[in-house]
Amino acid sequence: MKSLEMKKIKYITLALLGVLSVSSCKDYLTVDPQTMVDQQKLYTTETGFKDALTGIYLQMKSSQLYGEAMTMTTMEHLVSSWDVDVNTTSEKLNFFNYTDAGVANTFESIFGAEYKAIANINAILDHIDEKKDVFKPGMYETIKSECLALRAYCHLDILRLFGPIPSNTTEGNMLPYVTSLTHTPNAGVSFSIYQQALLKDLDEAAALAQKVDPILNFSLAQLSNPGPANAFYPSDNYLAYRYLRMNYYAIKALQARAYLWFGNNEKAYECARVVIDAKNNDGSLKFRLGTSADFANSDYVLTCEQIFGVFDNGLFKRNDAILATLRKGASSTTINTQLYGSTGKDIREVNGLWKTVTAKYALNKYKMNTETSTLKQIPLLRLSEMYLIAVETAPAGEAQQFWDKFRTARNLGAFTLPTDAAQIRDQVIKEYRKEFYGEGQAFFAYKRVNAAKSLITFAPATATVNYLLPMPKTETVNLDR
Repeated sequence: MKSLEMKKIKYITLALLGVLSVSSCKDYLTVDPQTMVDQQKLYTTETGFKDALTGIYLQMKSSQLYGEAMTMTTMEHLVSSWDVDVNTTSEKLNFFNYTDAGVANTFESIFGAEYKAIANINAILDHIDEKKDVFKPGMYETIKSECLALRAYCHLDILRLFGPIPSNTTEGNMLPYVTSLTHTPNAGVSFSIYQQALLKDLDEAAALAQKVDPILNFSLAQLSNPGPANAFYPSDNYLAYRYLRMNYYAIKALQARAYLWFGNNEKAYECARVVIDAKNNDGSLKFRLGTSADFANSDYVLTCEQIFGVFDNGLFKRNDAILATLRKGASSTTINTQLYGSTGKDIREVNGLWKTVTAKYALNKYKMNTETSTLKQIPLLRLSEMYLIAVETAPAGEAQQFWDKFRTARNLGAFTLPTDAAQIRDQVIKEYRKEFYGEGQAFFAYKRVNAAKSLITFAPATATVNYLLPMPKTETVNLDR
């Protein structure tokens, strides 16, 4: 999949995206009737559905989404992760200046890209049930479950970015939860209706995946090495490399993230435990926390922790072209002291995750030794997040166990959690800032708890924190709200 198959996917889906994608920013919640005719021709074979779904994954790694803006750049500028030049869009993001034209355009691009991905997912879902007879056994369930979960993934990020603060859902945008292609505008819905629709998608996705997903029966190593002489030899290699697709455990992890956002700690904990406790047939853990040994092998994205990520064959060049310009501080002091607290042992602090480049401190997370490296994965759901969710939501007495395991993996000593839930949450939020640097998760962590500026590491002294983004202007008109 990471060689010949990836090349084939690239060329097939570039053509598909031209067929499936809507035509302009003003149309990302609508569809041209002519496009619907084209789709009727596409969705007549299993191969057509597979190619269309592969196109969704390629969309997700675009620079407007998880290949850059939603992970490395825009979302990180919102929490001042990188040094910026004066009077740039990046600086305006540091100050939460949503009225700036450059900032508005940036968020409009993200908003449009998310809903374009959703539109293309809905194109598949609108046809899959009526064409159920074109699929080999298990493939209908596989494709439909991935589509439902990807639709939920995109909608959750739209809500986390453009929606209300979870503790006060009466203020903020009403957003559309779009479940089918239409040539008419989609109306915004209440927070509770949005929540119900999202959780419904995930419940259905989990039920379908649990019936057929090979990740339940094979290890990640086996899934990445299919063949006639190996333990995993599927009739269709489309079922390999499940950690690069929205697999069953990714759905459970996304449920944990969603339930946490919606304030259902009991369900968040239940789903996080499914992932944490997942085992292979030999009793070994399905996913493990990364350690200094992984960093020593230049695996700074901790592929062992990735429950779901996107494979970007151009990540080596992207790192040099984009991440090479992203720096924080003129020396290690800024990161080691302000971010990690100068522990002298935290693997994120001392084991090569950061290095000095041209008098600036640079993140090595997406740096790999060679262009042929197999570590070109951008993490979208990681095991460490499940541990942090468990620490925050576990019943009394259990949180410390997860906290200890997480800290041990990061080479940190024992630290007794406070008994107060709010203080535990503050400890967890600090770890989100350290753990997911360059992955776009810190802003969401701060917004979820409506964190004060004092908790936001590197926030400018004169900034006024604002978690409520305005609706993109074009959509204020286009949405029937």
